Amino acid sequence: LTLAVVLPQRNLTYPWAWPRVGPAVRLAAAAVNSRRDLLPGFTLGWVFGDSEDRHGVCSEMAAPLVAVDLWLAHHPAAFLGPGCVYSAAPVARFTSHWQLPLVTAGAEAHGFDDKSEEFGLTTRAGPSHRKLGELGVQLHRRFNWTRRALLVYWDERVDDRPYYFAAEGLYVQLPTLRNFTVMDVVFRDGGNFSFIIQEIKAKGR
Repeated sequence: LTLAVVLPQRNLTYPWAWPRVGPAVRLAAAAVNSRRDLLPGFTLGWVFGDSEDRHGVCSEMAAPLVAVDLWLAHHPAAFLGPGCVYSAAPVARFTSHWQLPLVTAGAEAHGFDDKSEEFGLTTRAGPSHRKLGELGVQLHRRFNWTRRALLVYWDERVDDRPYYFAAEGLYVQLPTLRNFTVMDVVFRDGGNFSFIIQEIKAKGR
């Protein structure tokens, strides 16, 4: 049995980078193979594909191409990774089409919660932004914040946009409170912070 691993090869800013995850994959494979009762008649192996682009960041182009190459060359039984949202989404669509499970520590975005079609075989082993949104709902109920919420977040529209997707979990879940208004203000490096402060003053009360 072959496990296809699609993760960033060098960039340690990602918690699921190969230098962090690789030792665990090796130990897990060795542990499984040392027990003949777990997969009788099979040996678990793994193959690796890099999801980084030439700049060393997660790539929504490199990851699916690597996944297709691994699928054609090695016929894996499952995929591990990618972790980045924009890399994981197209790979998860492919693995769903191939009827193969995908396990990831990332893919935190709210859209991965939809198990009806394209992400039906995707399992997230880490936290999700939907849970952050549900926490926000519980805090609003606990403190009786019943009218509005203003989400202020940083969004550079590069790499994996972690703040955008974190805010998305709140943006989607908070409206489940009755008669509740959710607004958002986005700021970027070099932005007009005076304008942002005025927006917070006008919309956050």
